[in-house]
Amino acid sequence: NTWEKPMLDPAVPTGSFMMVNSSGRASGQKAHLLLPTLKENDTHCIDFHYYFSSRDRSSPGALNVYVKVNGGPQGNPVWNVSGVVTEGWVKAELAISTFWPHFYQVIFESVSLKGHPGYIAVDEIRVLAHPCRKAPHFLRLQNVEVNVGQNATFQCIAGGKWSQHDKLWLQQWNGRDTALMVTRVVNHRRFSATVSVADTAQRSVSKYRCVIRSDGGSGVSNYAELIVKEPPTPIAPPELLAVGATYLWIKPNANSIIGDGPIILKEVEYRTTTGTWAETHIVDSPNYKLWHLDPDVEYEIRVLLTRPGEGGTGPPGPPLTTRTKCADPVHGPQNVEIVDIRARQLTLQWEPLGYNVTRCHTYAVSLCYHYTLGSSHNQTVRECVKMERGASRYTIKNLLPYRNVHVRLILANPEGRKEGKEVTFQTDEDVPGGIAAESLTFTPLEDMIF
Repeated sequence: NTWEKPMLDPAVPTGSFMMVNSSGRASGQKAHLLLPTLKENDTHCIDFHYYFSSRDRSSPGALNVYVKVNGGPQGNPVWNVSGVVTEGWVKAELAISTFWPHFYQVIFESVSLKGHPGYIAVDEIRVLAHPCRKAPHFLRLQNVEVNVGQNATFQCIAGGKWSQHDKLWLQQWNGRDTALMVTRVVNHRRFSATVSVADTAQRSVSKYRCVIRSDGGSGVSNYAELIVKEPPTPIAPPELLAVGATYLWIKPNANSIIGDGPIILKEVEYRTTTGTWAETHIVDSPNYKLWHLDPDVEYEIRVLLTRPGEGGTGPPGPPLTTRTKCADPVHGPQNVEIVDIRARQLTLQWEPLGYNVTRCHTYAVSLCYHYTLGSSHNQTVRECVKMERGASRYTIKNLLPYRNVHVRLILANPEGRKEGKEVTFQTDEDVPGGIAAESLTFTPLEDMIF
């Protein structure tokens, strides 16, 4: 700092300072000046002076300023100047809102430009224990937590006056910048900006900070985390506890999950395996009973879990596929009618049986009948015939003529049986039969007197 400028080059300023001579340099060559690591516990300001000069009045290159936090990546500049030649020393401020226990380091970077000889100088770098006069100071940037696929928004709030010429953006930990969306003036001393982030496609944790560039310098906020959570989904299907004809007792099994908690809502989604409809019920107990189900129907049951925030409901878990039991039939077969009466057979029909009567997809219908052989009731024929599935008509054969035939239909499924009302029908009389030869007596004609 006791070095004196060469008298031969009037483009070099006088005094003591840090300087880069860009003459004869290739484009993009860099020189770094690293400040000591700073651990500040209160509002403060860093200011400095910079100087650009050249003999032909062309800009000698660029000056960038980086703020590296907690030994992390250098990222993109928070302040820079290029393409100028200054008229003497120019002052700039850095309002850095990073406080203990976090620490940061300011890095000055000079970048040369080929064919543009000249000098870039920095002087009087100071850490001041008061707010900057021109550069805005950010209030604490809060962490943002969203679920995968949802919109994430940071709100940057700064103290100071907003100018339409100010540039405000969001800077990621790795240096990638996101442009400003909306800026709103709160009052004459404060303004806020809302910045949306599209980095929510998958579960992750990333860091962002707000940066503003104004005429007086730059303001830099603390780093805040963007926490992208994955909505939870159960690993295992629900556990079946009990089965009835119209209910299912289940245990949701929501303790082991894929994704993130906390779980604030449990729901059961169920549907028939052959249907397109689905219903969802909120579960507020360790076990849950699904009511008002249909008997002997296969159901698919899944559990939905929800964590806080919009879009917090995860995809349904693996299904439990089970079937309800059959229920007792509602009644036996009804409306038995005679269709055809003959001497030795009767044809009957009855009302077709639907699921609303059978209450089961597995059932059997039996036709039972009896009649007496003669005048004595001790000789009775009794028969039961199992009907083919879906049949509603049957012919009883090999009966005796002019007999009362008593008929009853019975409906049975695995859970019970119901008998229909007994009905009586009479077979027709038959035509006389032939005379047996042995019963005939022959008398010669000559023995007869006419």
